[in-house]
Amino acid sequence: MSPIPRRSLLKAAAVAGAATQFSWALGGQQAQAAEADAAAADAPVTVRWLEDEGPGAAPGSTFGVPWPRGAHPAGTAFALATGDGEAVPVQTWPTAYWPDGSLKWTAHAVGIESTGTGAVAAAERFTLAAGRPAAPAKKVTVTETRRKITVDTGVVKAVIRRDGDQLVESLTRGTTRIATDGRLVLLRQGELDEDDAGSAKWERFDGEIGAAEVEQDGPVRAVVRIDGKHRRGSRSWLPFSVRLYFYANADSFRMVHTITYDGEQTAGRTKGDFIRGLGVRFSVPMRDAAYDRHIRVAGEGKGFLTEAVQGITGLRRDPGAAVRAAQVKGEKLPDPATWDQRVTTRLQYIPTWGDYTLSQLSADGFTLRKRTKPGHGWITAGGGGRASGFGYVGGASGGLSFGLRDFWQKHPAQLDIRGAAGDEAEVTLWLWSPEARPMDLRFYHDGMGQDTYPEQIEGLNITYEDYEPGFGTPYGIARTSELMFWANAATPTAAELVAQSQAVRTPPQLATTAEVLSRAGVFGGLFAPVDRSEPAKAKIEDQLDFLFTYYQEQVEQRRWYGFWDYGDFMHSYDENRHQWRYDVGGYAWDNSELSPDLWLWYAYLRSGRSDIFRFAEALTRHTGEVDVYHLGQWAGLGTRHGVQHYADSAKQQRISTAVYRRPYYFLTADERVGDLMRAQVDSDETFLVLDPIRKIRTEPYEPDRNALSVGFGTDWSGLAAGWLTEWERRGPQAAKAEARLRSTMETIAAQPNGFVQGSGLYDLDTGKFAVPGTPVVSVSHLSSMFGLVEMCAELIGLIDLPAFKDAWLDYCRYFNATKAEQRERYGSDFGSLLLFQGHSRQDAYAAAQLGDEKLAARAWQKFFDSDAYTSAMVWDKKRIEGPDVLEPGWENLRVNSNETALFGLAAIQNLALVGDSIPKK
Repeated sequence: MSPIPRRSLLKAAAVAGAATQFSWALGGQQAQAAEADAAAADAPVTVRWLEDEGPGAAPGSTFGVPWPRGAHPAGTAFALATGDGEAVPVQTWPTAYWPDGSLKWTAHAVGIESTGTGAVAAAERFTLAAGRPAAPAKKVTVTETRRKITVDTGVVKAVIRRDGDQLVESLTRGTTRIATDGRLVLLRQGELDEDDAGSAKWERFDGEIGAAEVEQDGPVRAVVRIDGKHRRGSRSWLPFSVRLYFYANADSFRMVHTITYDGEQTAGRTKGDFIRGLGVRFSVPMRDAAYDRHIRVAGEGKGFLTEAVQGITGLRRDPGAAVRAAQVKGEKLPDPATWDQRVTTRLQYIPTWGDYTLSQLSADGFTLRKRTKPGHGWITAGGGGRASGFGYVGGASGGLSFGLRDFWQKHPAQLDIRGAAGDEAEVTLWLWSPEARPMDLRFYHDGMGQDTYPEQIEGLNITYEDYEPGFGTPYGIARTSELMFWANAATPTAAELVAQSQAVRTPPQLATTAEVLSRAGVFGGLFAPVDRSEPAKAKIEDQLDFLFTYYQEQVEQRRWYGFWDYGDFMHSYDENRHQWRYDVGGYAWDNSELSPDLWLWYAYLRSGRSDIFRFAEALTRHTGEVDVYHLGQWAGLGTRHGVQHYADSAKQQRISTAVYRRPYYFLTADERVGDLMRAQVDSDETFLVLDPIRKIRTEPYEPDRNALSVGFGTDWSGLAAGWLTEWERRGPQAAKAEARLRSTMETIAAQPNGFVQGSGLYDLDTGKFAVPGTPVVSVSHLSSMFGLVEMCAELIGLIDLPAFKDAWLDYCRYFNATKAEQRERYGSDFGSLLLFQGHSRQDAYAAAQLGDEKLAARAWQKFFDSDAYTSAMVWDKKRIEGPDVLEPGWENLRVNSNETALFGLAAIQNLALVGDSIPKK
């Protein structure tokens, strides 16, 4: 066999993090290149702002950096500097280790104002290297008592409660109390109004703290976690988990707010636990005279409503041009004795406007109104398309800015200001607007007679929905929201407000480069930086760009927005209705089918593109929360694609797998996503509760703790991802996780037919699969398409187990082989299979590992001309307009999410592994 070109060999070496993984010795020029890579392993890395706008008014940024194996030992300190060489304070902690104990991923927190010189905000690029970090000008400190936690950034001080219903007791700046009584609010409606009749009643629940703990205590970043439930009287429900983030020398803090639904809603019934409103509320002391109190509400883009509680502009009598200008700017006005006295003596006749509401009930429109006080009528103050979800209330002596990220995208949302004319204003950021219809999560149909498994399979055969009574429940799904708050010493200027609003919409994110990510050999080494050096490669890059842009545009065109929906997209298209099949069973919401999460994250890793990062971020926030159960009997399992994100009865590891969350976690150190992955460590227990293939079994089966039927594909890859992540993070269950990885890898390798055996009987107590004496051929085209490819590439590079590697390479080599080749190797062929293009990346992996040029050629042949997006694919879109569609837009009848995800992954991995073997024409 002829060798693969040298550049491909070097790229493929990243699969193990070093070129020595290959089964042949590198020689001459290749060895020199490998030595150069090793010499650069501990070299400084470049860090940059993800977006060009820079950090703006955000308090700080936390980012992750990978390191090649052996580059830095555990405990290494890191220093950060601007491109001009100015030292920047940085707080570092490990998030993953290589098996040899060296650092694999590190997280780094940077305060935007931590230098006290503005250097962080001004810098476009930074350099991170081993070294002693600079100390912040003012470090963040944490003080704990039995009842309270006090965080001091050096600019503002927050007092956080450990019990009761006040999460944030007070927020002060210097000696000025800016906000108090930060709390969570839930409105429950016990019965739905149907049609045009109703007498709905609401009841308010308040968040009650169950526990509060300090997760980080400085010097640059502090994190406090608060958990509890919403309570009214004797009833507590709707668990919440809130994290508060503080940075050194910052005047603001970030809140990450998660709720998990544990109420009851039943299809066909109007009574239940319907959320009417869900919000975060603060009180704001109002110290200034009414004419020195200011309201700011952001509209779309840089637009703002700019008003005073008691306005003195536009009056019949003029207080003076300088006075009017000062009020609009938010400056403290001169003594009224210096104004035109025709205004001063009549101030009591000028109304004070104490209440404001901006409601965004759809993705396309918001309304803004105000009134003087309760009991009096509202007047319209404006409206528009997509509000930023940001506001300010306060006065010349200080006030509170506040914002809710993804405000219009996760509609219905709302901002309320109440009582600004009194001694204390009240601000509520509604994650679910009380002006919208109650949150109705009831299952969408009555079952249509699908009571038995055979009937349910018939239903699956027509709508592609896997229905089962009682399985379409929202109990246990979750949603996470992000909020920001600023304690201002005075009313911010217009420029400052724009910067704060921008920081809410797009929180600044630091990131390293695609070259650094690729060189470290992380995520299996299955990606390489974008390379357009040859026409054939450039053509694939154009196709990848087309698909990403198409999905970006479809999200907007089809309005795939909403509190529970934003981040996801649809599965399949209906060419007759010119509409995605949003109402047809398993063809509706995609729910991570065939790994679009991985496609998008690998696309970002190799390109560093901010638009791909943000798209993948929204998907990760959605799929990890909404498509997965976090409470109840199915906790740890996800739901297959469907009309509602929880509708399908297939509750499986392939959706909840940590493999889809790993990139976002390691790139950002996001604690909530870390929680989600840690929750997967014991998810092997779910096989006692639910048999994934219960409807198609032909033999008797009852779940047995010591003999659970677990597939080697979609099941095991999900389990392995959770175990690998816990082991790499050195978490509380790292020893168990490592043992489970090794024992399952060993016993999969020991199967008579390895992965081709299909499944095995798993012992929860020993963590091993039973090894039968009889070989079986059981191969599905789905088995490796939910992260198994990526998991095996990572594990083979981490754990030296030749038998497992051989078993996986056999599976890779023979899936796309001819039936005759399969029969010769296994005594039986694999039957009718699909998704050959998606499996071409297995050919590429085996080719790179074995140095097999024929396999490399087959990888490209299957990629270009087997199924899915073949060389005959038309990479274009057609204009569609009314009356054929509701709104004008674009379509490509061939595009669907299954083939898009697999094309994307195959293209990215094939280019990285066997890119130099690509056909030139």
